[in-house]
Amino acid sequence: MDDELNITYITLDGHVEVHKYRYLYFVIMLTVYILIICCNFTIVCLIWIHNNLHEPMYIFIAALLINSVLFSANIYPKLLIDFLSEKQIISYSTCLFQFHIFYSLGCSEFLLLAVMAYDRYVSICKPLQYPTIMTKTTISIFLCLAWLIPACHIAVPVILSADMKLCSLSLNGIICNNSIYNLHCVNSRVRSIFGVILLIITALFPFLFIVFTYARILVVSYRSCRNVRKKAAQTCLPHLLVLISFSCLCAYDVTIVRLGSEFPKTARLIMTLQVILYHPLFNPIIYGLKMKEISKHLKKLFCQTKAM
Repeated sequence: MDDELNITYITLDGHVEVHKYRYLYFVIMLTVYILIICCNFTIVCLIWIHNNLHEPMYIFIAALLINSVLFSANIYPKLLIDFLSEKQIISYSTCLFQFHIFYSLGCSEFLLLAVMAYDRYVSICKPLQYPTIMTKTTISIFLCLAWLIPACHIAVPVILSADMKLCSLSLNGIICNNSIYNLHCVNSRVRSIFGVILLIITALFPFLFIVFTYARILVVSYRSCRNVRKKAAQTCLPHLLVLISFSCLCAYDVTIVRLGSEFPKTARLIMTLQVILYHPLFNPIIYGLKMKEISKHLKKLFCQTKAM
């Protein structure tokens, strides 16, 4: 603790042999961070530039990719600094801020995937009503709610945690996730109850809605002609792959605080790296390869680059 400024510092104790491999870690993470920014923004720019991609489905994909970049920007700069520092520390207030952004954007991803599922449902099951339902106003409202609702909800446990007494200043992790609850002397019942409610509202309900929506799409497309089934497969499969990937990583994050110190340090590091490395790169790769129109524009872009 810094007595002059009255700042409490937390040691990030999740690093494995960081002093030995600091430069290797730094180069790998910096390379991945650059790839995340380039891959995500390439597709976002393609959607922005080409008029035939100015449809609700592609706008939601762009929002999801921007969400991934913001998610990475919350983690990578601090992580890169830690690799080159003698001590891997963070102030408690900054840790809470990182915690807030981490879970706000994580919950936003679930809500964005839910909105995308609804968009596909209306497009495939109610094609004649699609233009009147998915208007610019509706899209704007969906996007605002997808980012505002989690931000407001996550602010509550952050505020409750801000004044709680700390009995430990060592965090079992490399980022500030829900492991910060293990630092507190007393486990707040109010915060625990609100956390469960928050998990149900921002993760479980959207997940069930997505599963129900795609099940409904599957039933409708199965009863329809071949073109409808093809359209459903082409547009829904990427969303389902992203959902499955993200849900698995979220399940790990929820259970890690329950296991506490019983979870091996190396295994914890590997799983955390899966969250911050794999998923932000997975989204643009899946949408770039599996979405026909985006894939077409990507091929044209690369062909033009080679020609130059």
